[in-house]
Amino acid sequence: MTDAPQKTAITLCGSLRKGSINEILRRHMSAKLSEAGVAVTDLSLADFEMPMFNEDLEAEHTPDSARRLAELFRSSDIVVIVSPEYNGGVTPLIANTLAWVSRQKPSPFKHAVFGIGGVSTGKYATIFALSHLRDSLSKVGALVAPTLLGLGPAPEVFDADGNPNESAIQWKVAQTVRELTQFSRGGI
Repeated sequence: MTDAPQKTAITLCGSLRKGSINEILRRHMSAKLSEAGVAVTDLSLADFEMPMFNEDLEAEHTPDSARRLAELFRSSDIVVIVSPEYNGGVTPLIANTLAWVSRQKPSPFKHAVFGIGGVSTGKYATIFALSHLRDSLSKVGALVAPTLLGLGPAPEVFDADGNPNESAIQWKVAQTVRELTQFSRGGI
């Protein structure tokens, strides 16, 4: 009997703001995936600079960052996207990143299982943005784990060490990790 190869994951945050509560959630998810035996690579979208997507720019020059990020999506078993909500939708950073990555061939969305989450100060806890993100990812062929990790209100979500304050949040994080580590795209 052979052991299954170790799963790999990348995690990224749709906010570059210093002290972002969503970055705290991204780091927490990375830690929990690592505890579950996943080899995690933490990414900062600041390291993948891309201009605003425009088909005219694409025809002239696709940013190398888009190609590199697409390859990371293709080669990872799990992709975790954590993002705040802007005006009921995903952040411009996430929208632009996905626009560029989605144009890369072969599709960067056909291998990994995607987990999505976010933290907000409001009582709806990024649920509108996460629904929008799930819809967008599904349209490009991504398999998105069922649990939407929408957390809020922000001031009460994490303690000073970046751990969830409530057992319900701990359960939701654990459920998301279970889904991400147990679901598979199979031979697709």
